Amino acid sequence: MNPYIHSFLKGDWKSGIAVFLVALPLCLGIALASGAPLVAGLVAGIVGGILVSLLSGSELSVSGPAAGLTIIVATAITDLGSFPGFLVAVILAGIIQIALGLLKLGKIGGFFPSSVIRGMLVAIGIVIILKQIPHAIGDDLDFIGEFEFDQKDGQNTFTEILASFSTLKAGAVLISVIGLIILFSWATIGKKLRFMNALPASLFVVLAGVAMNESFSIWAPEWFLGDSKDHMVNLPIFASSGEIWGGLVAPDWRFISNPKVYSIAVTLAIVASLESLLSLEATESLDPLKRISSPDRELLAQGIGNVSSGLLGGIPITSVIVRSSTNIYSGGKTRMSGFFHGILLLLAVLALPVYLNKIPLACLASILLYTGYKLAHPKEFKKVIAEGWKQWVPFLVTVAVVVGVDLLWGIFVGTLMGLTFVIITNYTSVFTVFKDGNEILIKFQKDVTFLHKMSLKETLRQIPAGSEVFIDTSKAHFMDHDIHLLIQEFISTAQDRGIEADIKKR
Repeated sequence: MNPYIHSFLKGDWKSGIAVFLVALPLCLGIALASGAPLVAGLVAGIVGGILVSLLSGSELSVSGPAAGLTIIVATAITDLGSFPGFLVAVILAGIIQIALGLLKLGKIGGFFPSSVIRGMLVAIGIVIILKQIPHAIGDDLDFIGEFEFDQKDGQNTFTEILASFSTLKAGAVLISVIGLIILFSWATIGKKLRFMNALPASLFVVLAGVAMNESFSIWAPEWFLGDSKDHMVNLPIFASSGEIWGGLVAPDWRFISNPKVYSIAVTLAIVASLESLLSLEATESLDPLKRISSPDRELLAQGIGNVSSGLLGGIPITSVIVRSSTNIYSGGKTRMSGFFHGILLLLAVLALPVYLNKIPLACLASILLYTGYKLAHPKEFKKVIAEGWKQWVPFLVTVAVVVGVDLLWGIFVGTLMGLTFVIITNYTSVFTVFKDGNEILIKFQKDVTFLHKMSLKETLRQIPAGSEVFIDTSKAHFMDHDIHLLIQEFISTAQDRGIEADIKKR
C-alpha cells in the first residue's frame, strides 16, 4: 500500500478534520478583514490545502491565507481601488517566489536564531489564547483570526478581553468550557475506551457545540447563539455550482501597466516568503520525527500556490503556523492531512454551507485555545531559561514584541537581538590570553574577523616590555586580512618594545 494512503487511513484524516475546523473561520475572517470577497479567502484556503500541500517541501506544513498579510492586503486593495487589479499583484508575487526558489534563496530561513523561532511559537500560542478568550465567552465582533495588538475598532488585545465580559454569553461560555474539557481529557478517555482513539477530538467538540446550541433554542432561548450570524460560522450559500463559478473574480490585466502593482507584488513576495520560511522552521522544530524540509521547494510551492490563487480570485497564501501546529498536535504525520483539509474546504463551499453554518464560533475557539496552550506551554519557558541568558533574552524579547505589536515586528526585533548576542559571543570568545610570569600565550579558539580587531589591538598594546609572547593561530581556519596585518606589525615591532614574539600557524 502507498505510504501516504496508509498514513491517511491510519490517522491523517483525523488531523485533516481538525485543521479544517480551524482553517474555515480563519479563511472567512482574514478575507473579511482584508476587504476582499469572502469567497477569495476560501479559494486561498482550498489552493493552499490541495495544491501547496502536495508540492510543499514539508510533510506537516499547512498553507492558506495568513493574518500577517491582512494589513498589507487591505492597504493594497485600497491603494489600487480594485480587487481584480490586486489579483494581478498576487500572481506577480507568486512568480517572484518561484524565481526565489529556483535561485535557491530559501536557505535564508536557516539564518534565524533558534531562540527567535521558539519565541515566535510561544508568542503565537499566547496571542491565540488572548485573542480567543472573547470568542469563547461570546464576543465575536472581531474576526477569529485577528493577530495584531492594536485593533481597527480602537481596542487592543487586553482592553478587548475586559470589554468582552460586559457582553458575556452564557451559552458561548458553556460550549467553550465543554469543548476544552473534551480536548484536555481526550487522551485519558482514549486509555479507558480504546475505540475513541480512532476518532478526532475536534470533531466531537464541534458536534457537542452544535448539539448544545440547538438544545438551547428549545430549553434556554436566552442562551441560543444561532439567532445572530456574528456568533456562528458564516459560509456564503450558493444556489448552484454555476453561481459559485460566477462568484469567482478574475484578474484585471489592465493593471499590469500600473507601477503600484509591482511594488505591491514585491512586498507581498518578500513578506509571504519570510512568513513561509519561518513557519517551515517552526514546523520542523515541532515535528516529532524531526524531518528536514527543503526551503527552496517550499518557496516554489508557495509561488505556484499564489499564482493559482490569484488566477482563481483568491487572496495571497503562506505557510501558517496556526494550521501547521494544529495539524501536528492532532497527530498529523504526512502531507495527506493538509491535503484532506483542502478537500474538506472545497466540499464545505460546494455542498455543506447550510450545515456548517450551525457551528458556534465558541466551540472553534476552544480548539484554538487548546492549540495555543500547547504552543505556549510553561515548560517551554523553563527549557529556554535553563539554557542561559544569551538564549532567553532574545526569546523573551521576541515573545513580548509579537504579543505587544505583531508577528513581523516580533521576528525583526527578536532576530536583531539574537544576532547582537551572536556578535557579542564571537567578539568576546575568539581568543584567550594566558599569563605565567613574563610569558604570555595568546591562543585563538576560532575564525577571526575584523570585528575582533579592536579587542586584539588593545590586548597587544597592553603587553609590557620584557615579555615573551607566543601567538597560536593554529585553530583559526579563517583570519581576516586586518587581523593578519595587525599580528605581523606587532611581531615586526616587538623587539623595539623589548618584547620577544613568535607565532604558530596551521
